[in-house]
This record gives sequence, structure tokens and C-alpha cells, in this order.
Amino acid sequence: MAAGSSASDARATGRLESIAPELLILIGSISVQCGGGLATVLVRDYGPLPAVSMRIIFGAALLLLLRPPRIRGASRAALISCVALGLVLATMNSLFFVSLSRIPIGVAVTIEFWGPLAVAVLGSRRALDLVWVGLAAAGIYVLAGGRLTADDALGVVAAAASGLCWAIYIGVAGKVARHWPDGRGLTLAMLVATALIVPPTLALSDVRPLLVAPAALAGGVVIGLFNSAIPYTTEIAALRRMSASTFGVLMSLEPAIATAVGFFALGQVLRTPDLAAIACVALASAGASWSSRRPVSVGELEAG
Repeated sequence: MAAGSSASDARATGRLESIAPELLILIGSISVQCGGGLATVLVRDYGPLPAVSMRIIFGAALLLLLRPPRIRGASRAALISCVALGLVLATMNSLFFVSLSRIPIGVAVTIEFWGPLAVAVLGSRRALDLVWVGLAAAGIYVLAGGRLTADDALGVVAAAASGLCWAIYIGVAGKVARHWPDGRGLTLAMLVATALIVPPTLALSDVRPLLVAPAALAGGVVIGLFNSAIPYTTEIAALRRMSASTFGVLMSLEPAIATAVGFFALGQVLRTPDLAAIACVALASAGASWSSRRPVSVGELEAG
């Protein structure tokens, strides 16, 4: 049984390894922002904590079915990395869903993106890397549309705090990827996040209307798949093969995708500058991907 399971893990890991890490990030970004559109509706109808609990609980359940964790034989450092990731996921998602309840999804993701952008800047080793970061930052600023001082201060603060968690997530998820190459560490982290999010949700929210709404529960399953199971799996697989700084720049796709989801799914109108900003973000992501594949010269190493 163990041998068969190991062979299955190897095949699953091999399939992910055969996909370019940039494509994995694109898949994850589209998945999470499409799920975010549905999450916005559930947050509006049932509140941020019940919605984020569904995201985490159903995401953990799906991962548990696909890749149950094996704790036996895991090192102390591997287990600690999972607990840390679970704490980050619970906090980051809760803060982001609070922001979704108060400001538009495109604005929330734009403000939140300061975290990955900071990782990209701090991890930069080439002048060209800073060009891509600057281009992404310009696009993100335009997408914000001058709304960084949104009417709801709590929504802005929650999105900004979620951005800090996003920056921490990149580093912690990288450690989980190294300790758990079969991806099962993510399942354990999601179970930790579930244990952390359920008590405050039950204490601070009335979940009874949600429990008697089959359509909302079905939506929770979709959010668990598109907002947790798929993107976290693809991101951790990508982090095994790229630097955190390059990952941070490529994450600049998310605000652009969120803006598009806001337009198509939530009726948020795109202006011409928004379209230009999306093009800047896409160019920055493509440039960062190209730059990361160039060998570092001796001069660049000495300069770094």
C-alpha cells in the first residue's frame, strides 16, 4: 500500500514538475481570482469569517482526499514549517476577506500586492530585475486608481495587513515545498489553518443561515477548490523551481486578473488606463520570467 501510494505521489509530482513554473503561477492566479469573485458574493451575504472558513475547511477536505499527510518520519523542522504556514494562511485569508467585505476586489488585491512586490525588491540581484519591479509597481498603482485611500479605512488596513502575510507566505511556503516535495505538507498546513479559523468563526459569527443554504455550501466547495486547493498546490510546486523574488514579481498577475474578474463577474468597469496598467503588469511578469532564466554573470554576482 505504501509503495503504491509513493508511486502515485511520484507521478503526481512529476506531472507538476513537467509544467513550467510560470504557467503554474498563471493557473493558480486565475483560479484564485475566479474563486475570489464568488467569495465576494458569499462575504456580502454571510460575512467574512463564515466565507473564509468555508474556503479553508473545504480546501483542506479536498486536499485531505487527494493527499493525506504522513506525519511519521517527518522532521521537527518540517512539522514547524506546516504549523507556520497554517497560521499564515488563516490570518492572510481572514484579513483579505474582511477587505472584500468593504472595498472592491480589484482594489483589495492591488493594495495587498505590496507584500509580493516587497519580496521582489528585497530579493533583487540585477538592475534589470528592478525595472520589472518598477513596471509592475506602476501598473499596480494605476489599477488602484488613486483609491489607496478608499472610503473604508478598515478595508484598506485589512488588505495591507494581508499583503504583509502574503510576503511571509512566500518564504514559509518555500520551506514547506523543500521539506515536503510530495505536496502533503500543504494538506497538514490547511488542517492547522482549519483548527485556527473555526473557533473564532463560531464565536463571532452566526453560521446557522449558512448551514441551511445548500447553494452557499456548494459555493464554499467551489471556493475551497479554486481559492485554496488549486492555487496553493501550484504555487508551492512553482516555488521549488524559482527564487522568491521572481515569484514575487510574477504574483503581479493577480491584481490584473482580479480587476478583470471584477469587470466580467461583478460589473466593475475598466477604464483605458486600467487596460494599460494590466498590459504593464503582464509585461513585467513576462520580463521577470525571462530575466530569471538568464545566467548570472560574474559582474552581476560581484555587484550583488
